[in-house]
Amino acid sequence: MLKEKLRLNYLNLRKTLSPSDVISKSLDISNQLLQLPIWSFDYFHLFLSISEKKEVDTSFVLSILQGKDKNVVLPKMVKNQQLINYLLTDNTIIKKNKYGVPEPLDGIEVPANKIQVVFMPLLAFDKRGNRVGYGKGYYDNFLTMCGSNVVKIGLSFYEAEAEISDVSEMDVPMDYCITPNKIYSF
Repeated sequence: MLKEKLRLNYLNLRKTLSPSDVISKSLDISNQLLQLPIWSFDYFHLFLSISEKKEVDTSFVLSILQGKDKNVVLPKMVKNQQLINYLLTDNTIIKKNKYGVPEPLDGIEVPANKIQVVFMPLLAFDKRGNRVGYGKGYYDNFLTMCGSNVVKIGLSFYEAEAEISDVSEMDVPMDYCITPNKIYSF
């Protein structure tokens, strides 16, 4: 299926989720993460959820990372579809940008090549590890700046589609995608 059709389908599916569905499914996804072989790493990039778009609530993932004393890195969207990444500290101030994305105002910048694990937002994904985001290209651009061994993990309320038919060479596939019921490894 084409990305644009998948984008519309999954945005509509999310609208049907109740607040308790979002919390329950997000908690299940977070618990699934504990099974992944990623806990020896130190630097974890985590997106903060847009609650109005009923994204996976990453506050549970954040709690796990902080409980395991990991360095949490948060993205800030800047021009040219780029992300600047800041270390989350006690002094980090979070503010929503013009798209409604919670992000740090500033802080200690962490270079992309230092990040070892990236948790990525998505709307849909396929059985080959390709993802459909909001279509701006921020994460594909960002991932090309990360080290070649960075572990890329998508978080999804829904299971995999058979195939995304219009994948481009600019799209960076995931290593894993976590749903409430399954861990996909690519």
